[in-house]
Amino acid sequence: MKVQYVPGIDVEAALDPDGALWSSAASETVKLLGTPVGLQPTEAIRSSWMTKKIGMVENVAVSAVHDGALVAFRLEWADPTENRVVGDTTAFPDAAGILLPAATGAPATTMGAPNLAVNAWYWRADEDGGGRQVVAEGLGTTRPVEGEHVKGRGVWRDGHWRVVITRALKVETAEPVAQLSPDQVTGYAVAIWEGSNGERAGLKAFSGEFIELSLANPPMARR
Repeated sequence: MKVQYVPGIDVEAALDPDGALWSSAASETVKLLGTPVGLQPTEAIRSSWMTKKIGMVENVAVSAVHDGALVAFRLEWADPTENRVVGDTTAFPDAAGILLPAATGAPATTMGAPNLAVNAWYWRADEDGGGRQVVAEGLGTTRPVEGEHVKGRGVWRDGHWRVVITRALKVETAEPVAQLSPDQVTGYAVAIWEGSNGERAGLKAFSGEFIELSLANPPMARR
């Protein structure tokens, strides 16, 4: 997928999933599958989900833009229910995430590997307006990255979620996060959590191994 260059992106404008910024942005449809039950981190989860469907969302439309400093992803998918509340052990919010490699050769399906970190930026419907950033080096190793680097906002209407997730291309942190630059080719993956199905943590719909992501280079200034 090509990340379109748009000069001078306003963060608030980008966070509007129905805003003018996104009206001309190209999108691609990404197919999702449920994460295999065998990859769940504990025996208790594997046993309780052995006969349940993991991954209710089957595809998501993805668009992306950057201005040389900020990058924004827009995700849209069908969801008949709006789940924004965290309750007891059966109530979970809808959520979405973008996964990027932080090291060359890092695998997406296993959330990285030792010394091959991956970096996830994600949005949850119960924390709308904010965002989280985590890194992982294998299943069960996810840890948060300190700092308010990621922002996300979602709108649910007419049976669809439209969500935007943003972050600066580069951020200052000691953690092994993805550091991006214009004219870079990297990879990305997508995850969607359907709260009404009890999906959370490793229980999600996921796009699998990394898909090519190419950041467009800003056009050279005219002389």
